[in-house]
Amino acid sequence: MTSNEENKNIDMREESPSFVYRDGMIADKEYVLWLTEVKKRFRQCQIKASVRANTSMLEFYWSIGRDLVALRAEEHWGTGVVKQFALDMRQTFPGATGFSHTNVKYMKRWYLFYNERNKKGQRVVDQSEMPEVFGQVPWGQHIDIISKCECLDEALFYIKNVVEKGWSRPVLNSHIDANLFQSQGSAITNFERTLPESQTVSARELLKKEYDLSFITVEEVKKEKDLENALTHNITRFLLELGKGFSYVGRQMELQMPGGQTFFPDLVFYHIPQHRYIVIELKAVKFMPEFAGKLNFYVTAADKLLRGEADNPTVGLLICKSTDKTIVEWSLQDIQKPLGVATYQLQEVVERTIAEIESSNVK
Repeated sequence: MTSNEENKNIDMREESPSFVYRDGMIADKEYVLWLTEVKKRFRQCQIKASVRANTSMLEFYWSIGRDLVALRAEEHWGTGVVKQFALDMRQTFPGATGFSHTNVKYMKRWYLFYNERNKKGQRVVDQSEMPEVFGQVPWGQHIDIISKCECLDEALFYIKNVVEKGWSRPVLNSHIDANLFQSQGSAITNFERTLPESQTVSARELLKKEYDLSFITVEEVKKEKDLENALTHNITRFLLELGKGFSYVGRQMELQMPGGQTFFPDLVFYHIPQHRYIVIELKAVKFMPEFAGKLNFYVTAADKLLRGEADNPTVGLLICKSTDKTIVEWSLQDIQKPLGVATYQLQEVVERTIAEIESSNVK
């Protein structure tokens, strides 16, 4: 009998119905650990295979969108070209999915969304090949993002969160519908001018337009020191409000200058994922232009004295009782350090808002 015939007989025996016994098998701790590790590797292999398949499909979709734009398909072949193309592809590949008329239109729309020039004449993607990170986001979520997002920064914000936090499609849509981007990342900043382009979006995501400090009552805050005391006494809740990744460094850290002058920045944090210090100044009054100059000084000090070689530029955040957008934007115009300005909301305001809602419902 040849070796090929022997292998064939072995294969046939393995495929025959049989009972599997554990006789002679001692499932000790070492075996269990090894089996657990193998199962883990197999699951990782499945995930990688799924990601590769998704990436290949999305790269193909991206190329179709790119071709339709580059070839000016509608101009050359008429307005019905997309519908005809979808039909031709379905006839040639009857078992394939994804070639509906609507889906092909989404391919073109997807490519255009990231390649059309913004107000500054720049493209966010600015390349013909699909960005690698897009392959980690399912097609359905790409459709939701380009359909619901109003700007490129917002879309990239949700792309980043889907990849990093593993959001499902329902979770993604709930965050978009709740305007997460507008509330987290919409503080007034000068980041586009003071940070590298690769860091602008991620740094903006650190800041909120308004901070919910409803764990503090209005009666507790008569001046800035009261607000600072209340936040430090509730540091855990404040860290939760700041967002994921913030680590508390210190309060009123004494900054001594060679001439004998001493300064005390209110609060200093470190954002671990972004490797940068965050200096926060608290103001229990409406924003005033001189606040930006002082915070700029503190951010400079943090860059010179705290920032390590592997750290990204320090960011300053002013949290004020209220702001005027024009005054804030003018104040940040010539500031050389990355600063953001936001407001806060205390308990009394929250209670009044709830009371107004309840009153309107009764009516």
